[in-house]
Amino acid sequence: MKRLLSIELQKIWMNKASKILTLTYFILLSFIALIAAIKFDIGIFKFHLAEMGIFNFPFIWHFNTYVAAWMKFFLAIVIVSMMANEYSYGTLKQNLIDGLSKKEFILSKFLTVVLFAFASTVFVFIMSLILGFCFSSYTEFGIVFSDLDYLLAFFVKLTGFFSFCLFLGILVKRSAFALGFLLVWNIIEAIIRGTLAFKIFPNSDTDKKITQFLPLESMSNLIVNPGPRLSVVKNIGTQMGIETDADFSVDYFAVFIVLTWTFLFIYFSYKLLKNRDL
Repeated sequence: MKRLLSIELQKIWMNKASKILTLTYFILLSFIALIAAIKFDIGIFKFHLAEMGIFNFPFIWHFNTYVAAWMKFFLAIVIVSMMANEYSYGTLKQNLIDGLSKKEFILSKFLTVVLFAFASTVFVFIMSLILGFCFSSYTEFGIVFSDLDYLLAFFVKLTGFFSFCLFLGILVKRSAFALGFLLVWNIIEAIIRGTLAFKIFPNSDTDKKITQFLPLESMSNLIVNPGPRLSVVKNIGTQMGIETDADFSVDYFAVFIVLTWTFLFIYFSYKLLKNRDL
């Protein structure tokens, strides 16, 4: 496995665009810390995000993983380009000629996907600890390390999403078309959600029970919007008569769905490559 992973990392590092995008991704992740500096004082109105409790333990695990997940598209470009370059530069055929089996080839790609997801999770974990100890009002051991399942959800979400990108890269062969297909699929899921919610099941939650099995929707369900958890948002909601007592915990059924999709994406990636005439 170490040999397969080193081959892929060397390919990425030798590609200038992939190297820049990867570095940009981790730099942008570190910019979450800049949220603490957002502060507006307009007369009696004072707005300081850090003082609103977004970096309080254990809420910070939920908030940072939710925000960091939006930046996954930078690595998605790297994953798709990584596969497209195999066809463009002929390295896929050369690897197979040199003795690498198609199963080993797919395994090397999947290991890269897992490594990216794991490195992102570790990065967010360390950054959240630093920010939490700097700004959190609660630093007791039991509180600091509670709700760490958001990190698990973050890791599973990235692994599933990058596996989807890998599958599209193999299916379409061209990075631009693969990313375009990803956008189109996102729109298709939005249309399905809207049709079920407003046309077919307007007075029930049946639409959510159905759409939770869609790939992108299941990934989205892993880490829900943490905004309503903030006390200031809850207070405003209470004053306006809006119910804010929703369930924000990690849904382990969603974790199972995403892991199932991850397996299917990798399996069908292998089947495509195995049956394709290179």
